[in-house]
Amino acid sequence: MKTYITLFFALLFSANTFAQEIPARWDELVASDFPKALEKSSKTCILPIGILEKHGPHSPIGTDLIHVREWAAHAVKSEYAVVFPDYFYGQINEARHQPGTFALPSKVIWDLLEATCDEIARNGFDKIIILNGHGGNPEFLEFFMQSLLNKRHNYAVYLYHPENDSAYTAQYNKMHKSDLKTDQHAGERETATLLYYRPDLMRMDRANDQSGANQGRSKLPDLYTPIWWYAAYPNHYAGDGAKATSEFGKFIVDHEIASFVKALKTVKADTTTLKLQNEFYDRVDKVGK
Repeated sequence: MKTYITLFFALLFSANTFAQEIPARWDELVASDFPKALEKSSKTCILPIGILEKHGPHSPIGTDLIHVREWAAHAVKSEYAVVFPDYFYGQINEARHQPGTFALPSKVIWDLLEATCDEIARNGFDKIIILNGHGGNPEFLEFFMQSLLNKRHNYAVYLYHPENDSAYTAQYNKMHKSDLKTDQHAGERETATLLYYRPDLMRMDRANDQSGANQGRSKLPDLYTPIWWYAAYPNHYAGDGAKATSEFGKFIVDHEIASFVKALKTVKADTTTLKLQNEFYDRVDKVGK
């Protein structure tokens, strides 16, 4: 009898402990648990940014959003941080000719991102990690980051930018089946990732319904035009998604999660960035005085 009683209380304690675990997603937190989440996360919030755009004839419109959402969700299982809810407001003007694209004016996405960071900080976070899942965002995000120095902020923003891993790259190239140079959008890499995360959403029987080849309709050496992508890939499909496999997707996902967890740990332990940022603002305030 004593053994059964001990087992009963052990199970009860285990159940209560499980019930009291703090969710990582911001929208799943109970307000009374927010202070605990702030403490557990070292006041660190992840802002995953995706997009809504066509991903070939076979992958969902929210591919980038789903990818970055799953990426963050898996990472915080081993290193806790609060994850901001679905955010899909980025630069995607080049896909406005395709159904399902959600493209807001440039000023709107800029103001919205800064206001979102401000609100995240107002709720107690002083470290925000932008985890980008969309290939059309880097230039916008890097300019946004530098522009944060234009006025004082009481928080630091970190844009996750993984460094090259030669061992991973070598194995990646070995497993990759299609042309590496043309695998840019909804091709083998992105398709494999979604095949692993959300196979239920994929329509692989349609992957060859449209061409993902470069149409080469504009050749202007040493010149950039905003229509360059459409000129090359009018189907908004660049690569060969049909060659993707879930096995390849798992290889990609395991590496990207592990790499981001390392960066997340670095951010949570960082005490330098905010200090230097405030020093910079203080010196700016003294200029001309």
